[in-house]
Amino acid sequence: MKKITVVMLTAQILTLLGFAAYPVALVGIQREWALSNFQSGLIASAFFLGYVLVVPFATTLTDRMDAKKVYLFGGALTAIGLFCFGMLAENYLEACLCMVINGAGFAASYMPGLKIISDRLDALELSRPIAFYTAFFGVGTGFSYLIAGLLLPELGWRMVFSGISVGPLLALFLVLVLVDGLPRPQQKQASPLGFSDVLPISKWRLVLENKSAIHYILGYGIHCIELFASRNWIVAYLIFCSSHGQEELFLAFPVLVGLINFIGVPSSIIGNEMAHRQGRKKWINFVMLLSFMSALMFSLAYEQSWWVILGLAFLHMIFIMADSSTLTAGLVMSAQNEIKGAAMGLHSLVGFMGGLAGPALFGYVLDMAHKMHLENPWTYAYGSIVIASLVFVFINWKKNEIHQTIVAFDR
Repeated sequence: MKKITVVMLTAQILTLLGFAAYPVALVGIQREWALSNFQSGLIASAFFLGYVLVVPFATTLTDRMDAKKVYLFGGALTAIGLFCFGMLAENYLEACLCMVINGAGFAASYMPGLKIISDRLDALELSRPIAFYTAFFGVGTGFSYLIAGLLLPELGWRMVFSGISVGPLLALFLVLVLVDGLPRPQQKQASPLGFSDVLPISKWRLVLENKSAIHYILGYGIHCIELFASRNWIVAYLIFCSSHGQEELFLAFPVLVGLINFIGVPSSIIGNEMAHRQGRKKWINFVMLLSFMSALMFSLAYEQSWWVILGLAFLHMIFIMADSSTLTAGLVMSAQNEIKGAAMGLHSLVGFMGGLAGPALFGYVLDMAHKMHLENPWTYAYGSIVIASLVFVFINWKKNEIHQTIVAFDR
């Protein structure tokens, strides 16, 4: 593996150390501030609001300047958001503001980090580094759950947030020292910023002329609804399960969720390899269907033994992540070089709009199901974040069926 890939994978893990601080502390903060499930979900969604607001600008800038410069700014902003949440946030609105700053910083780190790699490797070398970079999101979030889960009982949530802000600063330093600038012929020409840098609509139109790009971008948005809602609410769901007569577990819930997230790494990498063999679009449809089924099974298992519950939790994460690298690699490989940064920005924007919708939607449905006194509100909440996957698969199946009919008729 090339040095640049190793450096950026390590930096991504450090940047993500604060990602799970809120999901781990959610139940405690909810009780301390007397929040509804919807309000609790909105705090999680605020991270993605910050991401969505900044990512078009940040990623388009990487077509105009070395992505390293954008990345360094993002690392600093992420650290500020985490530190302020821990030290300054006193209520729901202040917490949302801090999460917006945190998400904005991550927007200037995640896709620009991938652009740092793509600018320094040949096109034929990109598929596996992209798969590893996407999959290592799970490594970073896994470590985040582990560290936050271990520190929370000892230090409290405020010290967890402020202390873990060191991670993005270390990532910033690592990239600053170990990533070389682009060779002079590859450096972008700086020019005055305009509206097209914030919302590069003309470039997005070019991206959307590519039907394959539309497929991968839409699929990524649906994928992210499920992924980020699940990551933000899974600790709370396991706490709900623990109130139904299960024996005491040998590990804390956040530690278990960290291990569950780790399984997403090989799943994403192996999924990308399977997609090479089976065809990307076919693989994505297959995995989304399995993810839909496993989510519902997981939500219905709350009265079962911990072995069944955790087994289904691992299975659900495997299927969520099995198409993650495939969706991103498919987009990057299908986009033209001159608009690749804008394509990655749109891909990331739509994906994290899914992340913005997912946690809040989950919390809202959970509240509504409680108000309606439904037997298991969590099944309805999980169902709300996976139904789009089923619709996506059905539409693609119908499209393929129509296409095959037309081809057969032409023959």
